[in-house]
Amino acid sequence: MAEDQEVVKLELLCKQLHEASNGGQRQEAEKALVEFQSGRGAATLSQCQLLLDRAQSSYSQYLAATTLTKLVSRNPCTLSLQQRIDIRNYVLNYLATRPKLVHYVTQGLVVLFGRITKLGWFDGVDKEKWAFREVVEDVSHFLQGSVDHCVIGVQLLAQLTAEMNQISESDANKSLTKHRKIASSFRDTQLYNIFQLSCTLLRTALENSKTLNFNDESQHGLMTHLLRLALNCLTFDFIGTSVDESSDDLGTVQIPTSWRPAFLDFSTVQLFFDLYASLPATLSPVTLSCLVQIASVRRTLFSNEERAKFLSQLVNGVRNILQNPQGLSDPSNYHEFCRLLLRLKSNYQLGELVTVEHYPDAIELIAKFTVESLNMWQFAPNSVHYLLSLWQRMVGSVPYMKATEPHLLETYTPEVVRAYVSSRLESVSVVLREGLEDPLDDVTVIQQQLDQLSTIGRCEYGKTCALLVQLFEQTAQRYQELITARMNNRSQQHSMEDIAILEGQLTWLVYMIGSAIGGRVSFNTSDDHDAMDGELVCRVLQLMNLTDSCLPQGGCERRELATISFFEQFRKIYVGDQVHKTSKFYRRLSEILGLNDESMVLAVFVRKIITNLKYWGHCEQILTKTLTLLSDLSISYNSVRKLVKLDAVQFMLNNHTSEHFPFLGVGVSVQEMRSRTLFYTSLGRLLMVELGEDEEKFTQFMIPITSAFDSVGRLLAQAETPVFQAEEAKKGLIGLARDLRGLAYAFNTKTSYMMLFDWIYPTYTGVLVRGVEIWCHDPQVTTPVLKLFAELVQNRSQRLQFDVSSPNGILLFREASKVLCTYGSRVLAQGDSIPKDQIYPMRLKGISICFSMLKAALCGNYVNFGVFRLYGDDALDSALHTFVKLLLSIPQSDLLVYPKLSQTYYVLLECLAQDHMNFLSTLEPNVFLYILSSISEGLSAIDTMVCTGCCATLDHIVTYLFKTLHHKSKKGTVDLENDALVKVMKHQPSILQQMLATVLNTIMFEDCRNQWSMSRPLLPLILLNNEYFGQLRQQIISQQAPDKQGAMAQWFDSLMEGIEPNLLTKNRDKFTQNLSVFRRDINDSLKGPVTSSGGGGGSEMMTS
Repeated sequence: MAEDQEVVKLELLCKQLHEASNGGQRQEAEKALVEFQSGRGAATLSQCQLLLDRAQSSYSQYLAATTLTKLVSRNPCTLSLQQRIDIRNYVLNYLATRPKLVHYVTQGLVVLFGRITKLGWFDGVDKEKWAFREVVEDVSHFLQGSVDHCVIGVQLLAQLTAEMNQISESDANKSLTKHRKIASSFRDTQLYNIFQLSCTLLRTALENSKTLNFNDESQHGLMTHLLRLALNCLTFDFIGTSVDESSDDLGTVQIPTSWRPAFLDFSTVQLFFDLYASLPATLSPVTLSCLVQIASVRRTLFSNEERAKFLSQLVNGVRNILQNPQGLSDPSNYHEFCRLLLRLKSNYQLGELVTVEHYPDAIELIAKFTVESLNMWQFAPNSVHYLLSLWQRMVGSVPYMKATEPHLLETYTPEVVRAYVSSRLESVSVVLREGLEDPLDDVTVIQQQLDQLSTIGRCEYGKTCALLVQLFEQTAQRYQELITARMNNRSQQHSMEDIAILEGQLTWLVYMIGSAIGGRVSFNTSDDHDAMDGELVCRVLQLMNLTDSCLPQGGCERRELATISFFEQFRKIYVGDQVHKTSKFYRRLSEILGLNDESMVLAVFVRKIITNLKYWGHCEQILTKTLTLLSDLSISYNSVRKLVKLDAVQFMLNNHTSEHFPFLGVGVSVQEMRSRTLFYTSLGRLLMVELGEDEEKFTQFMIPITSAFDSVGRLLAQAETPVFQAEEAKKGLIGLARDLRGLAYAFNTKTSYMMLFDWIYPTYTGVLVRGVEIWCHDPQVTTPVLKLFAELVQNRSQRLQFDVSSPNGILLFREASKVLCTYGSRVLAQGDSIPKDQIYPMRLKGISICFSMLKAALCGNYVNFGVFRLYGDDALDSALHTFVKLLLSIPQSDLLVYPKLSQTYYVLLECLAQDHMNFLSTLEPNVFLYILSSISEGLSAIDTMVCTGCCATLDHIVTYLFKTLHHKSKKGTVDLENDALVKVMKHQPSILQQMLATVLNTIMFEDCRNQWSMSRPLLPLILLNNEYFGQLRQQIISQQAPDKQGAMAQWFDSLMEGIEPNLLTKNRDKFTQNLSVFRRDINDSLKGPVTSSGGGGGSEMMTS
């Protein structure tokens, strides 16, 4: 009776959750239902059955279905085999007797059936019979019933196929091996039969298509699920490659050889083309999705002759669709058809395509379709990628084609290029006049399309260049006329709109010219092509001279982005170490613009960079891209030596002030200051070319920064007075920290670094520390300063090699320790006042940088840390204790939630365990337990780097512990009770035992991607917990099926065979070898069936 009342209460809660208008009431109902779903006992099971039996509302039925799904999905599962069989049978019976349930209830029960079948796939009732594998037989009863029953049957198979093919995100790191074994078994025993069944049912539907009423919900639903079933079979991950859907144009469908009959029987392919022609637009996109997969079937499934026939059928099917294109007006059909076209080239060679009988017709139709698609630029813009990719790959294959048949690309690619170019130019006026979303705003998509166009345009490159030159000259001439008229005050209102249209068109043309130049490949070019590139470049540079001269009156942001993109391509192809300067390209530049050599071309680059830095400092996107271009130029070995000889570069090196470059001033926003680091990295590289040991030159370069630092120092000295100019001082400090970090990154030689260090220490380090003291709670200040110190202590390229008489290594660490302790003490004083959603930017980010700084200093190999304690210097101890306090202030769950924090923490911890175990061994037991607990969590992390680092850290700790115990017990002179590590092990032995169980379980049963790393701490863990290891061994053996327990015991014996109770290298290596064999044997055993007896217990659930 009490149980009935509980069920009634659950039904009421379901109703409240979905229908109540009171938000608080809904929240309370949700909380109660979540608690119910977390239940594990027999009561939960019987209550779910009662909810389904009573069927008071669809909400309560759905609750029961999802609760049962969670119950069977738990690991370890608390339900016996017989209970799970009963649930499966109950679900099938329930669906059979109630075919008209609400769709989400049906789906919930279908998901439950799929989940319980998958998880019990290797369970056997006895040695002869599997418990959950008779799926086709179970479902066949539904398929022989009414339309509603047939829909449910197909749904069951479609969901089961999908379930077998997917792994939940939470289990992705832990159960991949088991998932693949289940999926492989399902593939080998059931999938082909299910696919054949779906094709048979689809043929029947096609034969009766004229009598079917697709407006009828049941008949439409049946067809939808049938097509989905076929698609699920074809998209199955046959070999466990888990293809990324974002790159699906590259995927090959690895159909098993046993499926050959289905594809050699060409009626299968024709079936889906016929279905596309017969079905309405609400269903036909799925048929095209199936054809996309069929076109991607691996080539090796066929012989050469069979492949040619198969390809011919696909091309003919595509040709027929293009001859009757009415269905392609539907965006979904259009999108899938574009994917199908691309797969033809992705999976087949151009040499094979041209031999198809109707290839000339097909390529003509495809070209016509592409041109029409490009001209309709507003229709399905996301599908254009596939069409351009198709043409890009066909053109890219031409140099490698061996077939003698004509490919006809020289006829059709100019049409495609013209359509793309003209449609984009025409779009500008439409966008402006109708206020539409501008394609130019999406720089990523533009770049992707232009990369494709760069290859397509290189086929018949003369026509491409002629088109671009013609359009560019017309547009640029008209633009110059309007600009001149505006400057002479003869501009009319309508001409301002015309100027905006022309600027948009020029933006497109500059992008396209950049992509055309970027498409040059050295093995497939000629002098004539280089001369054409020269023509294109000259025109863009002439336009740039015009537009730059107008910048004081304002400019066009998009055109500037296009110009930088053009310069990036220009640099990549014609500037640098691998370029032949004697080509016709440079000859054309010399004839038209008087640019006679690369130095003069580089001068153009630098002038443009300086212009952008002067006028576009307020635009973050242009500023960042301009500075990236400068950085790329400063990296090139030959270019940088020519750059430093230019007057413009010398001007930058001598005048890097806000007067000439406004973005360096304090009048800009803090966000805009982020670019300063990249700017000074580039300047630092340029300075180093001729710097050598010239300290006077370095001092001259640092004058603007010295002046700025002195000014900030004076302002900070007034911090306690009413006249303190806080905002100016704050921005000045932020900018200087970013500037110095850029220089510190660039100065990767001992000489240049020492000049910087001698300049900054001790004169200005105090200013930085003072800034941290004043603005300790403002990450806008602390983050740049901390990152600067993290860079200074980084021994990049072994630059921190101090002379034997130099104390600089110790002095540098002292300063790092000082800033770390200053920041840490003030952050800790904040307490828990920071909102949860601000915890990372306000606190954890700074702590993460501190961890990174400390790790770089400790592992830099330029400080002998023993001298600190020897001479009573507390810099090391202070830094390490601040680390511990900062660590304890972080909730342990956050360590793995924030990836950057987890990476810096675990890397630092590994460094401490390797070189500073004496410090770790003195920590309080609760601190050490926190660290061990974090290691235990890290062992199960999805990030392999974190997991591997935890293994190494654990190995150092348990090795130290083992050696300490072994050493002290042999000497017998020290009271082990006073040792902190021994205390932890004695009072909390479960932490090491838990890690032993975690490591062993990962190696035995999970997808262990770093087996060697896992093996290293396992041996010392076993030696320290020998008794517990024996219990764990016995527990694992007892959990196996009776017929496998003997084998498991033998494998455990073999694991420890020949292993001695020490940690010598030879003994460790022997254990690692034994462990490899041990893991292989266990993996092999998991492939066979596991027989388990169906226990009763708990509930008499679901026997109806």
